[in-house]
Amino acid sequence: MIVKVIRNARIFTPEGSTPSSGAASGHVRFLPGGGMLIKDGLLEAVGPEEEILSSPLAARADEEIDCGGRCVIPGFVDPHTHMCFAARREGEFSLRLAGTSYLDILKSGGGILSSVDAVRASSDEELFASTAALALSALSFGTTTVEMKSGYGLDTGTELRMLSVIRRVGRETPLDVVPTFMGAHAIPREYAGRGDDFVDLLVTEMLGAVKEQGIALFCDVFCETGVFSIEQTRRILLKAKEMGFGLKVHADEVHDTGGAALAAELGAVSAEHLLAASDQGIAALAASGTVAILLPATAWSLRKPFARARYMIDQGVPVALATDCNPGSSFTESMPYVFGLAVLGMGLTVEEALVASTKNSACGIGRGDLCGTLERGKQADFLVLDGETPAILAYHGGVSPVEEVYKKGELVA
Repeated sequence: MIVKVIRNARIFTPEGSTPSSGAASGHVRFLPGGGMLIKDGLLEAVGPEEEILSSPLAARADEEIDCGGRCVIPGFVDPHTHMCFAARREGEFSLRLAGTSYLDILKSGGGILSSVDAVRASSDEELFASTAALALSALSFGTTTVEMKSGYGLDTGTELRMLSVIRRVGRETPLDVVPTFMGAHAIPREYAGRGDDFVDLLVTEMLGAVKEQGIALFCDVFCETGVFSIEQTRRILLKAKEMGFGLKVHADEVHDTGGAALAAELGAVSAEHLLAASDQGIAALAASGTVAILLPATAWSLRKPFARARYMIDQGVPVALATDCNPGSSFTESMPYVFGLAVLGMGLTVEEALVASTKNSACGIGRGDLCGTLERGKQADFLVLDGETPAILAYHGGVSPVEEVYKKGELVA
């Protein structure tokens, strides 16, 4: 048994294991002179320092860590990334700046399809090296749990290879990695003009192979004009649900296709992007409790209006934040950057942004019982910030105030 005591900390943490919504979206417990007791990587107690130090278990501590009065928050949970890729797409950034739309780039064979070419041509070691490097960079910015999607293979063999690499990153880095199968990320070139045939392949072959492999926990679909229609998305997700996968939906990113409402209808754990989600779609999410995972760095990079986070919260939708780290529309692995955009660009309070980037984001990948808050029984995943409150994450713009990163009680960055 290894016991550690954390003391002299200004602790800010959401509470509970289910998504926060409405007025509770900004509920954060504050312990100005806080402490934590950690046993074998799990939180044994969190409370006032004097209570922690008076515990009989604290007297047997193997290590005592003095936080120097700095702010301590839960480790960030990044619930939406495409971090597993083989090559950057810097040239497309310039095309977008010149006015070419994201969907036009995709139609011309760029975008996701160019990333597919790169992944198919890469070796497992090359793909692992690039993905692990991004994961470790994310860790340095305070991300302790991350979701990673496949989706740059678009054939059975390459999708399985991507999922194997994603699992390996989780095994060989300190992060907890949650794998998502996203074979329905785009229509591959070999199926151009035959989208329904590709959906047939997904439903009759790919999902079964992914299930047999046993790595992916979720299935995600890019439900968008020119990609997968509502009908195609429903067919894929219904089959995935039948096979026991959790469901996620890339919904209403560019156009309101009804993806948010479909996510709610099917009981998806999350609907993601939602830049164009309608009032009706948002109401459906509120009624279902589906987590809205918002990606402000993507909107900023695409120079589009942010998703209506303030409206969603006011309507009772549980809101989470993610980087969308990918080689095209949001090349960032920094959750502090996303936190700042949410506060200064989307109108979230500091407390709401903290809940959205920790507790609600954990719930958006089915990990609300393990991480996202600093409470007894959860993993001791926490950050020490160069500041007195979480406001430092938005106030000190353009840098990361994350000074120390702890994963299961171990200093990892």
